[in-house]
Amino acid sequence: MAMARNAREESDAAKGADNTNGDVDVDIKFSHIQLYVDELRPVSEYKELEGRLNEFDEQSFNAETNSVEVVVAAEGGSIAEGQRLWTSLQKNGSTAAAADVEDVAAFAPHGRDVIKQLIAGFGFRITGRYPAQDANAANASSSSSMTSTTKSVLVTSSDPNGIQILVTSLNEKVKSEEFRHEYYHHFDASNVDKFYNAHSNRQGIAVLAFELGSGCLERIFRRYSELHPNLLPDEYKSGAKMYDNEAEVLEVFAYYKGEKSVSVADEGTRLRFVEPLANTNSSGSDGKCKLPGIVSVPAEFGSCHPAYFDHWVSNVVSRTGFLETLEDVLSFSPKVDFNAGVVAAGEAQIESTVTGNSSSMTTTEKGSALKDQSQIYLPINNAVTKVGHVHGFLEEIGQGVQHIASRVGNIIEFVQQANDRRKIFGEGFTFLNIPRSYYGILRRDMLVSGLQNESTKGMLSGECAGVVYDICVSEGLLHDDCSLVLDISKDAIKTIIESKIPAMHQEEYSHSRDEVVKTILHSRYANLYNLLRDHLSEDSYVAIVRNKILVDVQGEDLLFQIFTSNILQRKSGDEAPFFEFIQRVCSECLGANGCPKKLKPGCGGFGIRNFLTLFLSIEVTKAMLELSNAKDSGDSDGCDFAQRKVQLFTEQLNESNPLLTEISDAMTREGIARDRIAASCEEEKKEDADNWKLAIEKESLAKTQANEKLMACNLKYQRLMKELRESQNLC
Repeated sequence: MAMARNAREESDAAKGADNTNGDVDVDIKFSHIQLYVDELRPVSEYKELEGRLNEFDEQSFNAETNSVEVVVAAEGGSIAEGQRLWTSLQKNGSTAAAADVEDVAAFAPHGRDVIKQLIAGFGFRITGRYPAQDANAANASSSSSMTSTTKSVLVTSSDPNGIQILVTSLNEKVKSEEFRHEYYHHFDASNVDKFYNAHSNRQGIAVLAFELGSGCLERIFRRYSELHPNLLPDEYKSGAKMYDNEAEVLEVFAYYKGEKSVSVADEGTRLRFVEPLANTNSSGSDGKCKLPGIVSVPAEFGSCHPAYFDHWVSNVVSRTGFLETLEDVLSFSPKVDFNAGVVAAGEAQIESTVTGNSSSMTTTEKGSALKDQSQIYLPINNAVTKVGHVHGFLEEIGQGVQHIASRVGNIIEFVQQANDRRKIFGEGFTFLNIPRSYYGILRRDMLVSGLQNESTKGMLSGECAGVVYDICVSEGLLHDDCSLVLDISKDAIKTIIESKIPAMHQEEYSHSRDEVVKTILHSRYANLYNLLRDHLSEDSYVAIVRNKILVDVQGEDLLFQIFTSNILQRKSGDEAPFFEFIQRVCSECLGANGCPKKLKPGCGGFGIRNFLTLFLSIEVTKAMLELSNAKDSGDSDGCDFAQRKVQLFTEQLNESNPLLTEISDAMTREGIARDRIAASCEEEKKEDADNWKLAIEKESLAKTQANEKLMACNLKYQRLMKELRESQNLC
């Protein structure tokens, strides 16, 4: 039976120790997130869709590669074949199944069922539910159908110990009636009502849940009671809830409405702490969510990449207040700071800090690093200006979770498959627009210098290079932003240039033809190549560009990132949360002992280069939506205004990129110097340590100077965007 647990009696000495900041390390890891949505369909319908998708995967299976074929989306590729197969399976299925996935051409990211998106788009499956059966099922007992105020499904990837997404809605029968409280308080209808009331009646990510080691929950409760009692909901003020033979659960409100301690709690988003009882498998190896009340549901996975939580991001009113609260209760500490003026898009500016615990996990196994859930990172954003996404999010729906980031083992395959599945099934996810200029454009000077290999120095004269470039423009090889048509072939480029180049330049061009064409094709990912060099193949580079994946470097580590369009969005243009997926490619360097260096959580950092790119990309996406709406309504002035906004954001991205590289490189060298100091001190080499301290000062100065240049760049585009906005207002 659920019951409030009284605080355990402990000795004064133990209490005194626990009240010091040094004894607050908590055995904590990611558990699950909970979404509140308007409606859930019966589990049987979702399972029918899963079965149809599994049948598709079976018929697409390639015995030679022992895997489901990854469809190459170049100009249709085998997408059309997949669509024909899917259509035939739909026609052979029931009416309900055939209606489950919409026409591909009609796809729009808003107004969707997020469970169907996860099932069809990523290959995730329903592996748990609450209550044990549908309230409206034919064999449902009258007691079960009348006492459950909410219904939930648990969605996971193919590894149930990884990402766990609990999706909850009110039971249809209680939307207009009052029922008693749930046995499991975390499934009570009142929680849903409070969330909607605090979030302008919007769907959203309502709960961030953590799993705790034995004995940790009591300490957390006591700290909230002593330091932040306003954040304890009434039902948890006397302690956590104990559910026999399952776990203890404590929930707290995540944020204050204003400043810490002096304002009341924001009764929307919650943090949930789950401590499995000693007689349960707390390691999670049984693949079951540890939240009491969840009943396992059999699931058959087709083609699915396992995914694991990496970080959870909040938009809040008081960033420092949330940071200090997490430090008070969980001993979290700031890891990365993005100060005001650094992260800006036009007039929009935000501040952001990544906080988290200090996990002791180190490993030499990449698989273990991928699956680790013990390192908690919680980035926190606040708006500095009354313009932009974060300000709009707070104004429109209130404080809350902006996005959930999860790791995968191969992001190129993951995203390619997600894009292919959306095109085939008409369901899934779209991703944020990243300007092609982020990856590379063709410039005239590139046709002169080539790829700067010995064989291509002085490849073409300036005059001949200009002629070749103009042919690329006039024949449509380049888009308006000077990026090359992505899937054009080497032979097509040769044929076009050879048919158009004037006789006076034919000999010079012919002498370097192969290198010229190679340089033109290389321009598609030139910026990425400057970062990664020969670490990736040409096919991988092109796949990254095609799927709009972001890339960042921190020392020897790489970080790949991509962001979905908004989820849980009722209509286009609504502010809403989204998902992020990343791949951390950790260094394979050897240590001084000749053994592989230990891999630590968070290798690759948080993408200082991509942080600004994300911010700008959100604004670009919004401006492109404005442009589309203006075109549809025949508003020529609106078209010009939106197009200019897109152009300014893209120009800011291009100008910021090299500055962000300077900052990232300085931070990397600074980190290496800190490691060398520690090693020198351990070996008692004082002179070496002093030299590395000087190196830190040098890199710190370089970082400061690059930050100043970036802030000047941001101020420039802030002024330009303001001038554009004011000119629009005058019309």
